[in-house]
Amino acid sequence: MASVQRDQSNGGTHLHQIHSATAHDWEEDKRKQNDFWDDGTMSFFWRAHTISVLVVFSCMLFYVAFFEDVVDDADYNTKRGLLSVIFAFLLFGVTQTPDGVFVRPHPAFWRLVLCLSIVYELALVFLLFQTVDTARHLLTHLDSSLGRPLPEKSYGGKCDIYDYSNPSDPWHNLKDKFDGFVPTHFFGWWLKTLILRDWWLCTVLSIMFEVLEYTLEHQLPNFSECWWDHWIMDALVCNGLGIYLGMKTLRYLSMKPYHWRSMWNMPTYKGMLKRVAAQFTPYSWTDFDWKPFTSLTRWSSMIVLIAIFLIAELNTFYLKFALWIPPEHWLCLGRLVFFLFMGAAAMRETFQYLDDPNCKKFGRQSWLIAAIIITEFLIIAKFDWKTISKPLPRPIAAMWIVGLVGLVVYTIWKFYIKRDVKNDIPEEISNNNLAEVPTPSQKKLHSSHNLRSRYNKNGAIH
Repeated sequence: MASVQRDQSNGGTHLHQIHSATAHDWEEDKRKQNDFWDDGTMSFFWRAHTISVLVVFSCMLFYVAFFEDVVDDADYNTKRGLLSVIFAFLLFGVTQTPDGVFVRPHPAFWRLVLCLSIVYELALVFLLFQTVDTARHLLTHLDSSLGRPLPEKSYGGKCDIYDYSNPSDPWHNLKDKFDGFVPTHFFGWWLKTLILRDWWLCTVLSIMFEVLEYTLEHQLPNFSECWWDHWIMDALVCNGLGIYLGMKTLRYLSMKPYHWRSMWNMPTYKGMLKRVAAQFTPYSWTDFDWKPFTSLTRWSSMIVLIAIFLIAELNTFYLKFALWIPPEHWLCLGRLVFFLFMGAAAMRETFQYLDDPNCKKFGRQSWLIAAIIITEFLIIAKFDWKTISKPLPRPIAAMWIVGLVGLVVYTIWKFYIKRDVKNDIPEEISNNNLAEVPTPSQKKLHSSHNLRSRYNKNGAIH
């Protein structure tokens, strides 16, 4: 969808500004929201309950102030005070912050994700002002087993799939690679595909991360893997099957009808249970067509998006290496799950920011997740500069230089020399910005029904 600004001076209509064709009909989304009919779904469960929450929270503080026994332990009181501060902020955020882009399973859940993102970013900023030893010690308050150096497992070494020198267990190399991270890779890429909603983008990210592991295996032993572990087990099997299953799920969600009825309008208990389960499925669905070749701005935005996504992936490994967090620790898994929820809302906001010409503001969750990724990287750079500053091997450095030069050359050729921009602008207005467009009165004099039906009363192109 593209919008047109008209100038009707001198009896004619001239085109002054054309927005790039959008991949999604955002005006239709607005009409759906305006035409929303409440059949009982927006009942007690959906209200904010701001007064009730305030009364309950005040009663909790009243109990602490007047009835709870005083504990003379500064460390204990400090921990409880910090947790209570976070709890108070989350209560305010869940009840008072604006709704996000998703409404299922409940808008309050996505408000909670936004507020937890703020808390996490504030914690990262606080860590950034500490020393690495202090940061590691602070983590022991979450788990006393932390704060100890940990051996980093290397998946490289002997890469024979079938080891003839070990007849008792010739498949031991293959078995060693099948650990808990194999299903994590698979389900992770299935969920990432649901977030990104684009096959080519997921495939580029999957391949690029394997290239980054090759590039940085001299820095982290965890990146050292056998060739078949990189390209067969990871890229093809785990990532590839996860992306394939994700695309199948996307096709189902895109074709699925979305008609909602209140649980209380269901005639049977079975119908009520199905309605409760359906509460955890999308309220509606928006397909993502990122259109990277629409313009130089969109192309540059996609490159930045890919770079930020890959930095977030690398942060997972470098953070646990710098802060001495075991890979199987709940903090690592919790961060990954949290990023999935943040990323789902952030990608939806980012897509609308890039695609909707009426969206002029970068989304809240997108802003926060970008700030979190940047802050995590700065913590890594400060705490473990020795590791990340290890120079790249010459063949690897040469490969990246050739790749970056090729990317720049392709960009110049695509957008400045060939100028093959696929923006889906109608032919009669795509030649230049001063193409004359007939007024409504002039359109009546012509027999072209297609041209007449192309414009609505606001001058928007369908």
